[in-house]
Amino acid sequence: MAEPSPTPREKRSAADERSILVIGLGRFGSALAVTLETLDRTVLGVEKDPDLIQAWSGRLPLVEADATNPEALEQLGARDFGTVVVGVGTELEASVLITGNLVDIGTPQIWAKAVSAEHGRILRRIGAHHVVYPEYDAGQRVAHLVSGKMLDYIEMEDGFTIVKMRPPREIQGFTVGQSQVRKKYGVTIIGVKTPGHPFEYATDETRIDAEDLVIVSGDTTLLERFAARP
Repeated sequence: MAEPSPTPREKRSAADERSILVIGLGRFGSALAVTLETLDRTVLGVEKDPDLIQAWSGRLPLVEADATNPEALEQLGARDFGTVVVGVGTELEASVLITGNLVDIGTPQIWAKAVSAEHGRILRRIGAHHVVYPEYDAGQRVAHLVSGKMLDYIEMEDGFTIVKMRPPREIQGFTVGQSQVRKKYGVTIIGVKTPGHPFEYATDETRIDAEDLVIVSGDTTLLERFAARP
């Protein structure tokens, strides 16, 4: 009895799984591609604008091609990439066509940029695995940062958030156990970073001083109230 033929995913090597195709080298796509390269991922940029090709030539591995054309994707070897990022956002038709082409060739992981909720719904319906909203996410994050003591802000899901912040005065000079932050404010101090010392996971005996940075987790609303403490 003949062995079943391997699927396209089974044929991919470990190197292919770490290879990422970035389509669209605008601000979002180019920043993403450069960062991926610093993380030692194999990256290939795809762009149809000659000016952007010239701007990034020699700085990134790239191909000049129109990814809305299925034949162009085939020619540049899109099937060989485990992950493809569609960084085209403002051109709705191009974004949808490219994403659809990637779905048709069986791309294992498709990340697509959206500029609106409606755009994102369309991308999901045609098969994008992950939809990101860079402008909205950045605006939301910065709003939280400028509104209080937060120095960094990561919202996970279902209202759960992790923040880096300066400690309110009322807990400075006390241990985590003494300050009773969890009981008073419903949030949890999960770590403390003292200048010149390594990060420390917090216990009840961990002392918090004015110059420290604290990592706190909890419900977004409760964290906002805690961060607003003087």
